Amino acid sequence: MLYHLAQWLQADYSWLRLFSYLTVRAVLGILTALIFSFVFGPMLIERLYRFKFGQPIRDDGPASHLKKTGTPTMGGLLILAAIAVSTLLWGNLASKFVWYALVVTLAFGAVGFADDYIKIKHKNPKGLPARKKYFWLSLVGLSVSVVIFLTAKTPVETALIVPFLKNVSLPLGWFFVLWTYLVIVGSSNAVNLTDGLDGLAIMPTVLVASALAVFAYSTGNVKIAEYLGIPYIAGVGELAIFCTAIAGAGLGFLWFNAYPAQVFMGDVGALALGAALGVVAVLVRQEIVLAIMGGVFVAETVSVALQVGYFKYSGGKRIFRMAPLHHHYELKGWPEPKIIVRFWIITLILVLIGLSTLKVR
Repeated sequence: MLYHLAQWLQADYSWLRLFSYLTVRAVLGILTALIFSFVFGPMLIERLYRFKFGQPIRDDGPASHLKKTGTPTMGGLLILAAIAVSTLLWGNLASKFVWYALVVTLAFGAVGFADDYIKIKHKNPKGLPARKKYFWLSLVGLSVSVVIFLTAKTPVETALIVPFLKNVSLPLGWFFVLWTYLVIVGSSNAVNLTDGLDGLAIMPTVLVASALAVFAYSTGNVKIAEYLGIPYIAGVGELAIFCTAIAGAGLGFLWFNAYPAQVFMGDVGALALGAALGVVAVLVRQEIVLAIMGGVFVAETVSVALQVGYFKYSGGKRIFRMAPLHHHYELKGWPEPKIIVRFWIITLILVLIGLSTLKVR
């Protein structure tokens, strides 16, 4: 909104042209989301305590987690509000890409909110029944996948881009719809599975979102895209503001979520943030790079799949002491802060590898 106001007034106030620059608005996006989180975070936590929105802890998890019972959850509401406010203030609201990202994020957040509310109301850590949960996630994921496909203006917007290889893309046709659905829903659930320790999921989300902001800016700039040998997609650069808003909101939330956490993000935050990363990766055509940069999320998801499959077909044997993967290291005796920071370090390395695909082709 402020972007459009500046556009309207810049004929009389030339200094407002500053807000036409994407880089300036991206910086303002991260600062706005960060300040919003700092201002409203304590208020939200106080109200979550007052309404007794405490997190029920699964009794089949690590015993050390039982002491976290009652810690306020649904802190993801703060993240979503900060992202929405920052994006609406500084983004170009005429961009379809901005609306795709916002709608997907908020819709997945709504499903997560329902899941969290049921957990709290019924004191049941399982929350929304799995079938209902995945029905709604699938409905949103498939709907937006179809819309993105039908509104694509160039072939490259629906082609699979292969990183590290110059000018290599695979036309997907209608398979793009299924592929996009899998990326968005898969990414959403991957972040949700990772959100099991204080700050474990939010910092990797911040790092990956920051890198995706670079991809969005580069893909939306015809000269940079040509120089780097990546596809140019007109208008997709506006997603850089959305991505920096995620980064700012995430850092602001981490202030309260760092070990020992004052608040948990809950499914309302985890499902939404995972979907946000997925839809941005789809729109900037970097799904494979997302899998590289979000390697921690992938590892957590694979660990669950392997554990369940092996347990079923081996007659009760296990690969890991407990899944997802971070619980395995907890049961090995690693202190929680050590697991968290090491996963952050791994994510930073993977993000740098992902960013290198911009040039190494």
